[in-house]
Amino acid sequence: MLLLIIRALYTVIAVGAIATFCFAKDSAAPPVVVENPVATFVVLVMGALSILLIDVLTPRKRVEVISAIYFGLLIGVLLAYLFNLALDPLFSAGGVFGQNGPGFDAAISMMSLLLLPYLCITFLMQTKDQFRFVIPYVEFARELRGGRPMILDSSALIDGRIVDVIETNIIDAQILVPQFILQEVQDIADSHDKVRRSRGRRGLDMLRKLQQDPKVDIKVVESNLASDRTIDQRLVELSKQYNGRMVTNDVNLNKLAGVQGVDVINLNEVASALKPKFIPGEHVRIRIMKEGEGAGQGIGYLDDGTMVVVEQGTREMGKEVDTIVTSVLQNNAGRMIFSRLIDGVAK
Repeated sequence: MLLLIIRALYTVIAVGAIATFCFAKDSAAPPVVVENPVATFVVLVMGALSILLIDVLTPRKRVEVISAIYFGLLIGVLLAYLFNLALDPLFSAGGVFGQNGPGFDAAISMMSLLLLPYLCITFLMQTKDQFRFVIPYVEFARELRGGRPMILDSSALIDGRIVDVIETNIIDAQILVPQFILQEVQDIADSHDKVRRSRGRRGLDMLRKLQQDPKVDIKVVESNLASDRTIDQRLVELSKQYNGRMVTNDVNLNKLAGVQGVDVINLNEVASALKPKFIPGEHVRIRIMKEGEGAGQGIGYLDDGTMVVVEQGTREMGKEVDTIVTSVLQNNAGRMIFSRLIDGVAK
């Protein structure tokens, strides 16, 4: 609302100032304006409103881009001035090129004013992720809880263990969820496949739970990255933009981010360093959904997608059974639980 008020005030002030300049009787306008006040008014108003149009059409502005252009132009002009000042003695009356000095001097001044600002701007634009140019941007970064934000991908949301970790108060950082990740989870929740639909809804429930926790600073962020790139690549680039740490349990994404210098928190690696959720002897109720690779083995899944292998479970296919955990296989790629039927009977 405040931005709309500012734009409206800008339009009113710009039109009023231009009208005063063009139509006032005591205006100090040049003769061409006095002779053609209406045409001048239309041209100047169109120029002023074109700036407003450009502002509206580019809503996602980044302060480091603006600062890179500003400082690039400033440094380029300064270097051009110093360069021309250093060469001035060569083109003076007593210099080496004194006879043709005025012509060469003007040409070199023009080319330096064109080339040096362009080179400085492009250099700073290409290295803007490594530098922070203006004080307000540094202050904004310091306002983030815990310094560097944590960026969740779809696997971390669906897994759900990130909620349990945050509830322990061990994490004090802002949580960012990209809009394209939210859309991916929504697409999974709308899937025709029952298992995928359940996983997608679990991811949305985890996000809602995080948003409802007053102690969690979580934000869904927009992204202007090209949509033709893969979701993994967009996640990596977004993590670089926010100087954040990616949270995932996707092994391939972990490797991709590591190669490109992005810090990754792998939930499976975190779980490997802690006591597993299921230990031998615990009871697990599971629905057997398909046959396993071994003879007589049945396969079921927990709500978070963890695979449970049930010995002699094929005879209870499609039923919910009570099982007892015999062993847990945990590595960086995930977790697998092995169990057997209790008394061999489905409940």
